[in-house]
Amino acid sequence: MYLSLIYFSNQKSHSMDELSPSVIDITILEQDAGFRIDKVLARHHQIGSLSRTQIKRYHADGLVLVNGRIVPLKYKVAAGDRILITIPKAVELEVVPEDIPLDILFEDEHIIIVNKQAGMVVHPSPGHSTATLVHGLLYHCRDLSGIGGVMRPGIVHRLDKDTSGVMVVAKNDAAHHNLVKQFKDRLVKKTYLALLAGYPDYISGSITTMIGRHPIHRKKMAVLERKGRVAISHWQVLECFERSCYVRITIDTGRTHQIRVHMAHIGCPVLGDSLYGGKKAKCDTVSRQCLHAAKLTINHPVSGKSVRFKAPLPADMQRQLLLFQGEEGE
Repeated sequence: MYLSLIYFSNQKSHSMDELSPSVIDITILEQDAGFRIDKVLARHHQIGSLSRTQIKRYHADGLVLVNGRIVPLKYKVAAGDRILITIPKAVELEVVPEDIPLDILFEDEHIIIVNKQAGMVVHPSPGHSTATLVHGLLYHCRDLSGIGGVMRPGIVHRLDKDTSGVMVVAKNDAAHHNLVKQFKDRLVKKTYLALLAGYPDYISGSITTMIGRHPIHRKKMAVLERKGRVAISHWQVLECFERSCYVRITIDTGRTHQIRVHMAHIGCPVLGDSLYGGKKAKCDTVSRQCLHAAKLTINHPVSGKSVRFKAPLPADMQRQLLLFQGEEGE
């Protein structure tokens, strides 16, 4: 059994005989002048079936050029502007179930709770076409919810590749709908454990910001002053060391890279997080960001009963914690 899917690669140039046109060439007319580029493109007749979300994704990948240069989405077009949109090649993949060992914490006919290992990608994407959590789940459970689409059957939330810990997966569409609504209504309680480079000014605290796509580094998220989406995190320092600390973090929202962005923003990035922590977060004894989803509390999608699931601290973070504790004892 396999699922067939289409995703778009990030290749920048293609021949005309590929599965999608290589370039859309648009010249702005007088009646469209003065409007934001994303709004103009979303309604332009040459765009066809491209959604505004797709246009934003292509823009983020540097595939939308105005007069030969990249402009912000708020750019207001002028008559005569020439816009070139490079459409990435459509690549067909097969999501073939794979016999990947999964750490299953709980399972019934409605949900699966897994302890995702660090290094495992949750679902297929460009560059990760095999050995994802979805591949393993499809092998383990042949009737996963299809509502998430062929790339994400049963997936209602995710963890970054190098973040370990508890995840809930829906086994049918009714459970999927219910869990998605719980996440949307902020009924799900998520608790993380992390090792930080440095330590906050206070032993406990909260941070509320807007988080959105970094204006320059498009593969990163960032704290923004105006745009973005509200993100709320709370921390509690559990133990302090000379140059690091061990913390418990709960989040009210689930923005992409939220904890990593927030901790870096307050000056103490997650240890090992090269993307947001730079040299400060570098540690020779860890090979990934030391972030673990330790606890997840949901309402069971059928019984409605509050259920809590825990994943023990993984071995690499335990070793690092013991190293810090040993240094303090010297």
